[in-house]
Amino acid sequence: MAEFELCCFAQSGNSYKPALMLNIAGADWQPQFVDFFNGEHRTPEYLAMNEMGEVPVLRHGDVVLSQSGVILDYLAEKLGRFGPQDDDERREVLRWMLFDNHKFTSNIATYRFMAFLARVGDPAVHEFLKGRMIQALKVVERRLADREFILGDRLTIADFSLLGYLYYPDEFGMEGWPDFPNIRRWTGTVAAMDGFVPPYELMPKAK
Repeated sequence: MAEFELCCFAQSGNSYKPALMLNIAGADWQPQFVDFFNGEHRTPEYLAMNEMGEVPVLRHGDVVLSQSGVILDYLAEKLGRFGPQDDDERREVLRWMLFDNHKFTSNIATYRFMAFLARVGDPAVHEFLKGRMIQALKVVERRLADREFILGDRLTIADFSLLGYLYYPDEFGMEGWPDFPNIRRWTGTVAAMDGFVPPYELMPKAK
């Protein structure tokens, strides 16, 4: 049995955040498929493990954690990699992870699901979400104008948090990142690292 077990599925960008971190870190881990689209996350067994009924969930010995940001923070501590080096960096990491949750992943994931994957909802809502997504992408594009990674010259959990959904660009209309050259460079830099594997190859895919 692997040291870390990640309950996940390949379509989930939130799952990909810790999965990618674990793989780049060379950690001893394995994915555990969650049949999300058939409701496994709502079963009594799953809710007993994570009452929020969400994916991912990390299991590490007796520790069971949900929420990707919490999982990333825990992994940084346990693996001794990609975490903040001082209090100033800790606050900066937290600032970008909160931005990710409230403005970045939230809009990208919702737009992707509604407009591209499920094809549900009012087209006007799709356009609203797309506008919100574009504005959030512009924030990160500006941030990366004079630095290699979100905090500067090294990869941190702030990057993993923000990168989670960016390796599905064809699923939300951003193939090639034509209007975001800094994001294109950043995603390419991480994709060239040892241990990088795209989401549909790294985790089991739900049907």
